[in-house]
Amino acid sequence: MAWNEPGNGQRDPWNKNKRGSGGGKPGIQAGLKDLLHRIGRLGGPGGILTIVVAMLLAWLLLTSYAVVGTGQVGVVQRFGAYVRTVGPGFHLKLPAPIETVQPVATSRVRAMSDQIRLLTTDQDIVSVDFNVQYQVTDPKKYLFSTRDPDGTLNEAAQAAVRAVIGAQAMDDILTGQGDSNTPAPHLSALQQQVRDQLQHTLDAYDSGLQVTDVSFQAVTPPQEVKDAFDDVIAAHQDHQGLIDQAKAATSQDIPNAKGDAKRLTAAADAYKAERIARAQGDTERFNLILKEYRAAPEVTRRRLWLETMEDILRINNKVIDGSDGRSVISINDRGDVPATNLPGVGAVAQPGNALGEDADKGKQP
Repeated sequence: MAWNEPGNGQRDPWNKNKRGSGGGKPGIQAGLKDLLHRIGRLGGPGGILTIVVAMLLAWLLLTSYAVVGTGQVGVVQRFGAYVRTVGPGFHLKLPAPIETVQPVATSRVRAMSDQIRLLTTDQDIVSVDFNVQYQVTDPKKYLFSTRDPDGTLNEAAQAAVRAVIGAQAMDDILTGQGDSNTPAPHLSALQQQVRDQLQHTLDAYDSGLQVTDVSFQAVTPPQEVKDAFDDVIAAHQDHQGLIDQAKAATSQDIPNAKGDAKRLTAAADAYKAERIARAQGDTERFNLILKEYRAAPEVTRRRLWLETMEDILRINNKVIDGSDGRSVISINDRGDVPATNLPGVGAVAQPGNALGEDADKGKQP
């Protein structure tokens, strides 16, 4: 018997997944038929209502809450108008499109970089690469005050850089120098000026943005004249280096000169005191001698002569000849050879001899 003869449906190999006598799960074909049957029922009133109710429930469940991430705030809008601001976490709301929640990152630091060319006050062209870092401080103003807040910040930053850098001369910008009357500000001061002017512009726009930093990545002349400007900068640096060396030498030499001046002043004061004391001593000694001279002029005169000769003979070598040149004896300035040992020598004044005793007799106490 053929496998597809009438009455032998149970032997059909394509019907092997149908529910058999033993009872089994519906097969693929049965599932497809059930699906087609359900789709066919959609045309009836009961089927459409069920679908609509299910879709409404799903819509309510899926759009009646919002989850705001960490570091963000949620701006709730009702029919496009601002209603409130919610913090991070799970929040209930009216289903969309009645209310929508737009998250805004407020803790993240955003960055914007750009490069512009501008004219300086001396009509030179300079290229400025700058970077701006900013944060959102007011989500409501950030979303509703301006159409494109990030683009607005970019335009305002370019305008601030042009205003600040354009008010400087090329040499002042590249070298940080200036004339004696108006010294050029350092680049850090220019960056602060750009930041303040940019923040003032953003506050005027109610942008809800706060500028945290403005930095110049590069401030360079055009490539066509870069070599010439590099030479100018090198010359200014050499000039400043020589000035610094001179200041260092000055700071070292001035203390040394002051020390030498103090030392010379102290030596001069000591010499002055010494000379004054010596002069005062000589004056006192002269007055004493004058007093003695008035009391005994001859004795005092003799005593002065002997003391003078004693001083002269003590510091000079002596040659004594008492034998008409036959015997010459040299005595050093210390008088090491006594006069009594000199052969053929007449009377020589020594301490304790008769001449010295006569001299001592003439001295007054």
